[in-house]
Amino acid sequence: MGDYYINRGNQKLRCGFTTGSCAAAAAKAAAVMLATQSEIDKIQLTTPAGIVFEAKIENAFYDSESACCAVRKDGGDDPDITDGILIYAKVCFINSGIVIEGGDGIGRVTKAGLDQPVGGAAINSTPRRMIAESVEEVLNQYGLSHGARVIIYAPQGKDIAIKTYNPRMGIEGGISIIGTTGIVEPMSNSALLETIRLEERIRCAEGKKSLLLTLGNYSRSFLAGQMPFMLDKCVTCSNFIGDAIDAAMEYGFENILIIGHIGKLVKLGAGIFNTHSAQADGRMEVLVTCGLLAGADADVLRKLPDCPTVDAALDVLESAGMKNAAAGILMKRAQYYLESKVKGGAKIGAVMFSFKHGIVGSTDTANELIKIISEEYNNNG
Repeated sequence: MGDYYINRGNQKLRCGFTTGSCAAAAAKAAAVMLATQSEIDKIQLTTPAGIVFEAKIENAFYDSESACCAVRKDGGDDPDITDGILIYAKVCFINSGIVIEGGDGIGRVTKAGLDQPVGGAAINSTPRRMIAESVEEVLNQYGLSHGARVIIYAPQGKDIAIKTYNPRMGIEGGISIIGTTGIVEPMSNSALLETIRLEERIRCAEGKKSLLLTLGNYSRSFLAGQMPFMLDKCVTCSNFIGDAIDAAMEYGFENILIIGHIGKLVKLGAGIFNTHSAQADGRMEVLVTCGLLAGADADVLRKLPDCPTVDAALDVLESAGMKNAAAGILMKRAQYYLESKVKGGAKIGAVMFSFKHGIVGSTDTANELIKIISEEYNNNG
């Protein structure tokens, strides 16, 4: 099979294959070796996306009772932490059925709301189906009437998992075997969006009615000084504020608070809910509007579009004595667009900060939301 590419902007990027595809390919190869009592060096697997994965088989071993082998994870051009690790499968025959287990280096689920039940191996539903179908295909191909036990393991998984979101999401002791299409798309937004939804589902499964959304490392640094008890409970939504709010509404959260650096959140003043610069900028346009409505004179307003950062623009407004008034208007505009987003389905608000200027502004609902969230999470853990 040749390489599979997608275009991202003006770049042509090579796709890779998920840990789920690697596990299924290894299981299929091990089943073939056990059935034929012979070694193979490659195997083909059709992914859920319909793309054929031809996997090279490494570290193959078989005897009359079991067979095992590995497939090396290929993340393509995606900056994937699991790229290059070996995903192993060991197969032995049993009387009936397909039993799939997680071995060394595969994480265990410790929180409700994940794809697998608490205590189970972190091998998600789609990879489990891929593994089962691949092994059943081999059993049928060779006319075998019994079943198979498949153990998926990754010796490097425990060390690598420390560098992933797994510990935060309640998956301990190893990596997850994941993937819905079997394909890794470089720099894919879908993977990040699924992580956001997954973290929200965990909070929902914990019985929480309130959700704190943060944007990234700046937000977490700010939170460490203001609400440190929320550091492992907040959900990081990056630029995807609108998607995170939509998911929160889907899961029934009643209270939503967004805390973020004003360099990103200022865009809420124009109803921009994806704050990535490739989607929309408008930062200075929003501040010009807010400054104008606050009564700033033309000389001040003309300086704002040339400011390289929001902090620099706030300096200009502060020098003119207009920062607080402009920030107040910005927060009213943000509140309007946030409430339009949830359409009365939840109480929502935002806090915008700057490391230079401190808390720049809060929506009218923010203090009440902070109290509600603090009480809920401090009382219930």
